[in-house]
Amino acid sequence: MPFLGQDWRSPGQSWVKTEDGWKKTTKDENEMNNNVSERKSYCKEEHDKENLILSINYDVAAKKRKKDLLNNNTKIPYFHKDKWIYVHKGSTKERHGYCTLGEAFNRLDFCSAIKDTRRFNYVVRLLELIAKSQLPSLSGVAQKNYMNILERVVQKVLDDQQNVRPIKELLQTLYASLCSLVQDMGKSVLVGNINIWVHRMENILLWQQQLDNIQINRPTNTGMTYLDLPASLQLNIMHHLSDGRDVVSLGQVCPDLSVLAEDRLLWKKLCQYHFADRQIRKHLMVSDKGLLEWKKMYFKLCRCYPHKEQYSDTLQFCTHCHILFWKDTDHPCTANNPESCCKPVSPQGFINLFKF
Repeated sequence: MPFLGQDWRSPGQSWVKTEDGWKKTTKDENEMNNNVSERKSYCKEEHDKENLILSINYDVAAKKRKKDLLNNNTKIPYFHKDKWIYVHKGSTKERHGYCTLGEAFNRLDFCSAIKDTRRFNYVVRLLELIAKSQLPSLSGVAQKNYMNILERVVQKVLDDQQNVRPIKELLQTLYASLCSLVQDMGKSVLVGNINIWVHRMENILLWQQQLDNIQINRPTNTGMTYLDLPASLQLNIMHHLSDGRDVVSLGQVCPDLSVLAEDRLLWKKLCQYHFADRQIRKHLMVSDKGLLEWKKMYFKLCRCYPHKEQYSDTLQFCTHCHILFWKDTDHPCTANNPESCCKPVSPQGFINLFKF
């Protein structure tokens, strides 16, 4: 091993460790190497400082872009498009944490669902249930995503001129809930500045005004219309309506349809479709002629009990894999018979999945 100190046998020389190994240098060469190494060290420090500053600036710019993306004034809303999610209610070695209602609402592809006619009413009902009681439980991003999806729903209704009444009821429910929640803003009921929520409430009032001013254009074709059909076919079409309010609205078109809208068998089928026999027996109403008033019974039952919900397409839940997914999308199921493990999830059932 070389002597690391000054060699007394060769004054002015010393051993220096280099990339090629230990070498013997003179004092002048040693000082020159030290100066070169100091300059390299200085340049390296300056380079590191420059990289550090660039890294900090990049992080600040990235955070600013992310903040701008999630800001209310952004022109590009933030949407997830997951076809399925894993619903876990506890921590394991493989998974940590819980899947909340806000996380599920963020990750599932509701943005594309509102464009599908089969899923539109399902999503609207889910938005209404969240507006009634679950809005404070959502995270800030989920609440913002909720308002973005709601805006798309309103815009679709304005463009298509369909499903106006359920959206009006949804906006009315949401506005009433926000009025009560904003009063408790000091208790951290809602996430975000109160001015943001006041601005959102103003948007809701604006959407309500736009829906009130909507005018349904008459079709331009000159072919056969509903009024040209025989009375038997008109009544048969009425029997396919599941909401009594639609029957009443249709009966206000002309006197002939008004007569058909009073059909007793029509209202009897509506009562039997939405309500159980024991519920109907509790609210029997008989006319002076001894006949059951099915129409009056229907609206009285509506005030006492919820309607029967039926949707063309719903979310599915796999009891084997604990995966929530849309019906027409596959999920990585490990069961031998995946179809037997999947069951439809109603809007209320969707919310109940995340009640721990």
